[in-house]
Amino acid sequence: MEIPALKNKIFGIISETAEEKGVRAFVIGGYVRDYFLGRKSSDIDIVVEGSGIELASAIAKKLNTRVSVFRNFGTAMLRYRGKEIEFVGARKESYRSSSRNPTVSIGTIEDDQKRRDFTINAMAFSLQKENYGTLEDPFGGIADLKAGIIRTPLAPDTTYSDDPLRMIRAVRFASQLSFEIIPESLEAIRRNRNRIDILSRERISEELNKILMSPKPSKGFYLLDETGILEKILPQLTALKGVETMEGKGHKDNFAHTLKVVDNICPHTDDLWLRWAALLHDVGKAPTKKYEPGTGWTFHSHDFIGSKMIPGIFKQLKMPLNEKMKYVQKLVKLHLRPISLVQDEVTDSAIRRLLFDAGNETDDLMTLCEADITSKNEKTVKKHRRNFILVRKKLAEVEEKDALRNFKNPITGEIIMKYYNLVPGKEIGILKEKIKNAILDGIIENDYAQALDYMQRAASEMGLEPAENKS
Repeated sequence: MEIPALKNKIFGIISETAEEKGVRAFVIGGYVRDYFLGRKSSDIDIVVEGSGIELASAIAKKLNTRVSVFRNFGTAMLRYRGKEIEFVGARKESYRSSSRNPTVSIGTIEDDQKRRDFTINAMAFSLQKENYGTLEDPFGGIADLKAGIIRTPLAPDTTYSDDPLRMIRAVRFASQLSFEIIPESLEAIRRNRNRIDILSRERISEELNKILMSPKPSKGFYLLDETGILEKILPQLTALKGVETMEGKGHKDNFAHTLKVVDNICPHTDDLWLRWAALLHDVGKAPTKKYEPGTGWTFHSHDFIGSKMIPGIFKQLKMPLNEKMKYVQKLVKLHLRPISLVQDEVTDSAIRRLLFDAGNETDDLMTLCEADITSKNEKTVKKHRRNFILVRKKLAEVEEKDALRNFKNPITGEIIMKYYNLVPGKEIGILKEKIKNAILDGIIENDYAQALDYMQRAASEMGLEPAENKS
């Protein structure tokens, strides 16, 4: 009888080879969980009562395929028809308080299930001929899936203290699956939150990325905040919490606003770094918050200050300090600019400058700005949306006319040096800036001949003579 969960031919091959090798094998973890959730899974984890490496090698030989062996971890991996299959021997684990790396010994399937992080990840399908496809579910994972809850197989304090990354993983699964972490487990996370200190920043940021890519990331970030973990790993975000009132004037809770913006942007993008830009767009509001009598609460230059904070945040989380970081920094810096372009009298020059500054990120910037509309007043929301439709229209019109996205000055430094027989110096930068501004201000078109003519006039005003006249 065909078992739907195990219809892939690879499971029969594993079962047959395990019997030949005299070992027992089980499908465990995410593949089993996702099968019952109706989600596609490209990864398959096989736990073996014996050597996972030996079983994987024997299967790879049958399939005439390559096997990758990781002896330090006792695992092996091969690929088959789009699936990535990892093999590991069943094991027992014990932990030292100073490390999340366990001392491992050979174990049974029951031992292996006990060491799993959550009940929904501890379920296994048997691959033995005598009970092929039987679900091994000693901790009630199926019931927890149906109830939509995150629960640990063992006492939560034990599970979380042993490997503190599981605390963030609990939040991540709750966010991805829209499940609830049971109260005892939430309390255990609060109690054990300081164990986060032994984790590498890379592993933490990897989980944060997965939370950000969930359907409603705010759920995860509220849980991280509620358990005290967010303050330890991203204090710049928790600094946005709360509302202050002076002389009867208050400001919105910028933490709640930020998470609403992140949720707003999710249906419009699967780009992780655009979601990071949404999460950090107002991070400069905490250090710039000020009460001005007669005016109220201000956050002057929070866009500029926030952009300056991005490299430090990325470094703190061991995230890439490359073009991804610069992309987030750029959007944070520019996120207030489009709203200033909604007036009817706005000049083409202002539009050109935004196109020049935003470049290829113009569309992403507009997506972020539209997600930034979080008012509870429906009339206000509709007004802002109409305004941004107008901004997009103006951007498209000027872009079509002037081709300024990814602007490149028609006059290079080399042209200026050759024309005026100059060595590198400040005059070249001054001339290039004058030409750029003339194009952006609409004085001349983005055209080589007009730019060259303007260069000659500007250079003459600066007292520069062409090389031909010098001779």
